[in-house]
Parts: sequence; C-alpha cells; structure tokens
Amino acid sequence: MAGKTAAFQYGLLRNIFSGLTTHTSNLSTAGSTALWVGLHTADPGEAASTAAEGGYAAYTRVQTDRSTAGTTPYGWAVTSGTVATVAPVGNLDFPQVASTTTGTFSYFTIWPTSGATSTQAYYVGSLSPVINWGQNTTPRITTSSSITED
Repeated sequence: MAGKTAAFQYGLLRNIFSGLTTHTSNLSTAGSTALWVGLHTADPGEAASTAAEGGYAAYTRVQTDRSTAGTTPYGWAVTSGTVATVAPVGNLDFPQVASTTTGTFSYFTIWPTSGATSTQAYYVGSLSPVINWGQNTTPRITTSSSITED
C-alpha cells in the first residue's frame, strides 16, 4: 500500500497551515499568509461544492493566519505522531446570525482566498462537534476541532 510517511504528513500540514518548512518538506513557504475557513450544512464532497456553504445573510468565510500565531486572526497548531493533525490556535468565530434562520454546520472547508471557487479548496472535512446556529448565535469552530492528514 502506498502512502505518505507520518513525518511527511506532519511537514505538509506545517507547510500549508503554518508556512513553515521541515526536513521532510521543501515546499515553498511563499505566497499567501492567510487561509480562509468555510462552514457547510451538507457534505461538500471532494469537489468542494459551495451549494450548502453558509446559510444565513451575514455569513462569510473567516480568515486565519498561515502561521502558528496565537492572536487574531489565529494561526494553526500542528501535532505529529502516527497521524498528523492540525487545529486552530484560537476559536474561529463566524459572523453572528441576526435572522431567524436556523441550521447545523456539519462540514468545513479550507480555502486560499475568501472568494475562491470550489476547484480551489484545499481541505474538506466533517466538523466535530457540529455547530447548531440560529438567531443571535455566533457559529464557532473551537480549538478542539482538528484536521487529520493520513
């Protein structure tokens, strides 16, 4: 079975989310210093469909730093091990819901820009825990959410 080594997975996540290189990855750290996170009410699939992204009037993707920064906009913490994971350093708060619309965000996407189209998404995954939202709530991805590279 072919696949990436644990060390390369860790290096790849450090490069994409933190803009850092490691001995296993000499990928470029140049380019954008930001990543954008999106929320979806249905599985966007590997094609990263934006059909179910958002769901309320004030929704926008949230900017994060492509770094390990602990200040807003927050960066990312990457951990190594048998499986490499990445999680936000701080809570990622989306715009507050002002309308009476309700829903559940069960999936996330990671984008290179705020206006990127589905063919440009970096990652798609399920959220745990899911985010239930309604009037006067602030959808939030917490530091306990993570992305796994395997």
